[in-house]
Amino acid sequence: MPSQTWICLDAAERGRYWWRTGFVTLIFIGMAVAAWLTTSAVERWWWIGGVAVFYLVNLVAMVNQGTGVTLLTSEGMEFRTLLRRRSVPWSEVAGIVKRYRTRRSGTLSEVCVVRVQGGALTVPGAFTLRMYDRKFDAKLAAIRECWTHAADA
Repeated sequence: MPSQTWICLDAAERGRYWWRTGFVTLIFIGMAVAAWLTTSAVERWWWIGGVAVFYLVNLVAMVNQGTGVTLLTSEGMEFRTLLRRRSVPWSEVAGIVKRYRTRRSGTLSEVCVVRVQGGALTVPGAFTLRMYDRKFDAKLAAIRECWTHAADA
């Protein structure tokens, strides 16, 4: 096993993700234009401000997810996102599971770390919206392999 393994979106996956982010941006622009055209001058800024705040929250969440990476080491996992950094030692890991979340845009598959003390953490850089994604399956296998090596050591 290599001493360090990075789990993240590759260039093609990032490209698809940023196109999706751009599409969401266009939807919010459309909502702001619709608010501008259909509301009175008094209410207009409240509606546009509300759309802008909701968009910014969604944008930060999407950028946070899209830029997240995980470093696998012999000691544990280091999660790095735009907003947070966290380490989980292998001794605190009770399992590595694949979780499905159904959304309007499809089913999101993601890798989660189940901790000994309870609670699951989503692994940054290990998610997909595709049904059969070999890259995602390879990331899941790499994480499980590192965990197994750490448990054997």
